[in-house]
Amino acid sequence: MAKLRYLFVVFALFLSACSNTKYLAPNQKLYTGGEIKIDDKDIKKSEANALQENLEALLRPQPNSSILGLRFKLWVYNKTRTNKRTGLRHYLNTHIGEPPVLVSSVDLTKNSSILQNRLQNVSYFLAQVSGDTVSKNKTAKAVYTVHAGPSYHYRKIVFPGEKDDLDTAVTGTSANTFLKAGDKYNLDVIKNERIRIDARLKEEGYFYFAPEDLIMKYDSTVAGHQIDMFVKVKNATPDEARWIYKIRNIYVYPRYTLRDTATKLDSAVKYRWYNVIDPKKTVRPFVFKNAVLLHPGDTYNRTKHNNSLNRMINLGPFSYVKNRFEDVTPDSPYLDIYYQLTQYKRKALSLDLLGRQTSANYNGAQINLNFKNRNTFKGAELFTLTLFGSTDLQFGGTGNGYNVYQAGIQPSISWPRFIGPFSFNTDNAFIPHTILTAGYTLINRTKLYTLNSFNTSFGYSWKPNLHKQHDLNLMNITYVDAASISQIYKDSIAHTRNPALAHVINNQFTFGPSYGYTYTNTTEDYRTNTFYYNGKVSTSANIFGLVTGADTLAGKVKKLFGTPFNQYVKLENEIRFYHKLTPGIKLATRFLVGVGLPYGNSTVLPYSQQFFIGGPNSLRGFQARSLGPGAYNLPPSLNTGNAFLADESGDIKIEANAEFRPKLFSIVEGALFVDAGNIWLLRPNRLQPGAAFGSNFINQMAVDAGFGLRFNLTVLVLRTDFGFPLIEPNLPASQRKVINGIDFTDAKWHGSNMIFNLAIGYPF
Repeated sequence: MAKLRYLFVVFALFLSACSNTKYLAPNQKLYTGGEIKIDDKDIKKSEANALQENLEALLRPQPNSSILGLRFKLWVYNKTRTNKRTGLRHYLNTHIGEPPVLVSSVDLTKNSSILQNRLQNVSYFLAQVSGDTVSKNKTAKAVYTVHAGPSYHYRKIVFPGEKDDLDTAVTGTSANTFLKAGDKYNLDVIKNERIRIDARLKEEGYFYFAPEDLIMKYDSTVAGHQIDMFVKVKNATPDEARWIYKIRNIYVYPRYTLRDTATKLDSAVKYRWYNVIDPKKTVRPFVFKNAVLLHPGDTYNRTKHNNSLNRMINLGPFSYVKNRFEDVTPDSPYLDIYYQLTQYKRKALSLDLLGRQTSANYNGAQINLNFKNRNTFKGAELFTLTLFGSTDLQFGGTGNGYNVYQAGIQPSISWPRFIGPFSFNTDNAFIPHTILTAGYTLINRTKLYTLNSFNTSFGYSWKPNLHKQHDLNLMNITYVDAASISQIYKDSIAHTRNPALAHVINNQFTFGPSYGYTYTNTTEDYRTNTFYYNGKVSTSANIFGLVTGADTLAGKVKKLFGTPFNQYVKLENEIRFYHKLTPGIKLATRFLVGVGLPYGNSTVLPYSQQFFIGGPNSLRGFQARSLGPGAYNLPPSLNTGNAFLADESGDIKIEANAEFRPKLFSIVEGALFVDAGNIWLLRPNRLQPGAAFGSNFINQMAVDAGFGLRFNLTVLVLRTDFGFPLIEPNLPASQRKVINGIDFTDAKWHGSNMIFNLAIGYPF
């Protein structure tokens, strides 16, 4: 570690010595940034710090970016200057390099005016700002002295009196106002208050009302630096904006084109409360009953209208939805609505060639031939048929040379509605779906075994709102049959006496329901803290096993269609928490807990349902599926010859991850991470001592750390991680802490401990 620190210091001093200022012309000075000085003693320190941060963000131009005080992008620019318009130097100069920002480009007067205006907009009406530059050798900074003066606060907020329906409606929104007595004046809040009132009125039928119809007046002559705020409807507001509009007729055009804009109302087919104009009958009228949320006679409601548009897109066959409102009765406020939908091509054929990395550290390729019919039975059903083939090569770990080849077929059909004896009435923006899938996969692991895998499922997926999603499968059926087993694999079972090897090739028959729930707000970038949770419960043969009296431990093994079935309950939980430290730096954490309870007809979870740990999306300092279970380690006396070692699996999994993610420059992001976790068996197994979960599980947690780079290419994120172990639970208790042996300068240590992971996307 001492050597590493020494090398880093030498490198930093070297870059510092290569000063960027030596490339400047004699009269040029490098701009190092702006500084805000607030000279008001009456302003609290916390308030002054917040105000200072707010004002500094407004300063232009921004100085050259730096990493740990080093202007790397400017250094690249200076080192790669060239007159050529092509080549590596030109690319580095224009894509990574950054030209110097000079103090001569700073407009002190303009910046001072912007700062003063901002201060006045956030309650400091008497603010004064002056700017100057401070030079040192070949660099200079801008210093802005701020005298903010007193801040003005609201004494009271006054909404309109009850002159007419519109005034009454505006006043009716006051309970949720953003303007509070005692708060500081803030122009942005005032603008948002107008938008809030308009949004509320749109829910109550004021179709033609707009935020501009409101005027916000304030009186700042009140003593004690207070103001009275008056919310008023402009006198010039037109009559249409004062009326509450209702719906008269609704027309849906499922096959609208710009070349055919005729209304064709004479060919309208009425279905319940709406009319469908589709002379070629490309879509059955009932399709829109879950999408058209407004009804004739309803008061116009913008949320219901927007949700209708979203639902029409979510139906599937339509690429674009346009709407038009027609004010049909000048003497009374009624609207006709026209929904004009443009269809995708009904049938599509595509070919995908994919590069991938699986959870078991396989690198390979897959080819998919996809057929889609977006309106199979004219009810907006999506039928998909996929033929696929893949090859995966494993590098590192115990699987070298035992490559995996797969081929299969997967048909599925999705209905944009609930199909079954029950239904959920929802009026949000999301269409519920009923999904039926099936599939067959032939799995060949060279030199080892060939498996036939059949699966089918039927269930529902729906979203109550933007953040929540439910996935209920009434039935999941999986059947895995070993078509052939090589002698080398049989010998491995005999030599290692590892039950996991035999478990892989056992026939697996599972059937039962599952339910998953997801909550996330991680798509809302404006939040400082975001959260993700996914929970899932899966079962197999619970009722059937109880009815038949299945009890493997008592020798009562029951079969279905000639195959012993699996009986279990499995719970999975994943929590992620993201915290923005600054706009370019994020802290990401994840915690996983999974437990499978085999019982009745099973003593262990089926291999396809067991937990695995390690690899590029898990503990990155360990090879994929090489950890655990527990403190178990295959004795050296059994690891002989050409025996193939199975992927380690368990019935219980605990994992925690933390990652520091700073943006470095351009498309490059960095990462420092720590991972911890392990898997365990639920019940002891004499052939795997130390593998069962117990009270000392915390001492059997594996821990690693590492660093990496992420290349954000917009369409995907290419990730490289270097991980190394800190605690190895499969070693004797006194030797598990391998952190003391870390030596980045030792090539032998690198070869034995550093794990390189190449993957697509963030690990979590």
